[in-house]
Amino acid sequence: MQFSQRTLSGRSTPVLQQPCWHEVFGHRVDETPAGSSVALLALGCFWGAEKLFWNTPGVTSTAVGYAGGITPNPTYEETCTGRTGHAETVRVCFDPAAVSFDALLRLFYENHDPTQGMRQGNDRGTQYRSAIFTADAAQLEVAHRVTAEYQRAFTAAGYPPLTTEVTPAGPFYFAENYHQQYLAKNPHGYCPIHATGVTCTPS
Repeated sequence: MQFSQRTLSGRSTPVLQQPCWHEVFGHRVDETPAGSSVALLALGCFWGAEKLFWNTPGVTSTAVGYAGGITPNPTYEETCTGRTGHAETVRVCFDPAAVSFDALLRLFYENHDPTQGMRQGNDRGTQYRSAIFTADAAQLEVAHRVTAEYQRAFTAAGYPPLTTEVTPAGPFYFAENYHQQYLAKNPHGYCPIHATGVTCTPS
């Protein structure tokens, strides 16, 4: 209740202005290519995370936005206040015949530090938390299984417990145009991937 009283009200219209074309794949950013499934993954600053996924074979599209919170259609500045509840999230469209959800989660866990709570490196705030927002019961089952495997791997490597949120997805709100494929538009932009070096062989 205390959080909801402080939550920003947002707006009824998206902050993504159309048309917005994908800098890498060439189609509209908000489209889901035919035959694709969707994964929503939050692993810190979404600029570098999106680049990680658009370079992954089997991924058919990517977009960045806000998920896991309350405020409808938040702006980036609003999300950074911590009063929307949202995390910076990558929307990953993928061909399940070419790359599995399981494989995407392994890429997710091996390219950030999922033990840091509300931060990644020097980036601090609720928007930088680690989260997997699942589309259905099948994704939820896979997410719990893979998370348990990585918990064992991180524990063995001496890390504290994972803080990754695993929860059914709510609304995904596309971020502003300038955030979409930011590192394709600004190849010298700074957004580090906080990989720990911890890996996990599928059981």
